Amino acid sequence: MQMNKTLPAIQINNVEKSFSKNKEKITVIDDFNLDVAEGQFVSFVGPSGCGKSTLLHIVGGFIPETNGEIQIRGNKVTKPGPDRGMMFQEEALFPWRNVYDNVAWGLEVQKKSKKERQEIVERFLKLVNLEDFKNSMPSELSGGMKQRISLARVLAFDPDVLLMDEPFGALDAQTRETMQVELQRIWSESQKSVLFVTHDIDEAVFLGDVVAVFSKRPAQIKELVKIDLDRPRDISIRKSPDFVEYRNYIWDLLHDYSPETNYSQLGRQISHAK
Repeated sequence: MQMNKTLPAIQINNVEKSFSKNKEKITVIDDFNLDVAEGQFVSFVGPSGCGKSTLLHIVGGFIPETNGEIQIRGNKVTKPGPDRGMMFQEEALFPWRNVYDNVAWGLEVQKKSKKERQEIVERFLKLVNLEDFKNSMPSELSGGMKQRISLARVLAFDPDVLLMDEPFGALDAQTRETMQVELQRIWSESQKSVLFVTHDIDEAVFLGDVVAVFSKRPAQIKELVKIDLDRPRDISIRKSPDFVEYRNYIWDLLHDYSPETNYSQLGRQISHAK
């Protein structure tokens, strides 16, 4: 597939998604527009059922849009492809394969040689700090370790963009924070463009370069909030005044609340995508 790196990594142009129920048209997403730059991490937050995961699946090519189009580096999305890597809330490891063979699975599909597979698998197991567990079975791993293996498997076939649908939603709070720090580190090394769906405002702010706040259904972008916090981010940043104000601002947006706080003192850049 020909790639044009001068274009945004992801372009979502005038996307609409509608369903028919009892002969009635139900629009889930309406006239949705978003450009994601190369290497940018964009968090999606919004009301439950507003269409965040639906949009992610459209970008992934798993379901078609009703109108509009998605482009990955200038190439129109019509079906799933190796330019996109998808990671779900529940890990999807093969229980009969050990860690090494799970990560190697996509490379086998791509018909990589045994030597190539070995080099790539070992590199990504090291990246997720699990090289010592390559012979372990999934049943022997914790939830956080399984998600790191799932991430290594996605990264191993080198997609242009990562699509992540609440990948840490099933983890306990402490493990979730650890995984957020790990994901930030891995993302900074891989330089992938990421769309990350979450219901957790703190998670969205901690990870994102930009937080796309969704409206109620039918989904549009209510606001794009640029997160001007230094990287790398340690979990202690959650206690900083700037982090708290970002969180409160996005909370207000989600609850249609008009804040009294003067958030402009943070110098954040907010654009309306309507």
